Amino acid sequence: MSFTSRRTALAVFAAALGLGGGVAASAVPTASAAPSAPEAAALQASPGEVWKRTELYFGTTKPGGGELTDAEFTAFTDKAVTPRFPDGFTELTGRGQWRGSDGVISRERSKVIVVVYPFTDRDANREIEDIRTDYKKAFAQESVLRTDSVEKVSF
Repeated sequence: MSFTSRRTALAVFAAALGLGGGVAASAVPTASAAPSAPEAAALQASPGEVWKRTELYFGTTKPGGGELTDAEFTAFTDKAVTPRFPDGFTELTGRGQWRGSDGVISRERSKVIVVVYPFTDRDANREIEDIRTDYKKAFAQESVLRTDSVEKVSF
C-alpha cells in the first residue's frame, strides 16, 4: 500500500471513530498528489487519550403544561449529575423537536449534558442510565435521548 493510500485509509478510519472532528475533503489527498507540509502536519496524531463521550438530551416541556425553568434544571443537575460526574460536564441549551409515542410532534427548549470519561470508568454506564431514569421520573418525561461516541481528549 502506498503512503498516500495508507494516509487516506487512516483518515477514513479516524473519521469513522469520530477522532479529530471528521475529515474535510481537502484534507485527504488525491492518489496523484504528494502531501504538502500543512497537510502532513494536519494528519499527525493529536495529543490526548481516547475516551467515551455521552450526550443526554432532556426535553423541558412539562406534561401538564409549562416548561422547566433553568433553576429547576440546575437543581436537577446538582442532585443527579454532579455527584455522579464530579470531575465535570457541559450543559448546553437548545431548541428541538421530536415525535412522541402518541405520534404528536413536540417543539421545545431542550438541555444537553455532555460528559467525557475514560473507558476505565466502569460505573459510568450505570450512572448515566440512573440520570436518565431520575429525570424521567422527576419530570414525567417519556424519554431522554442518549448518544455515545469515542473522542480523543486532552486537558
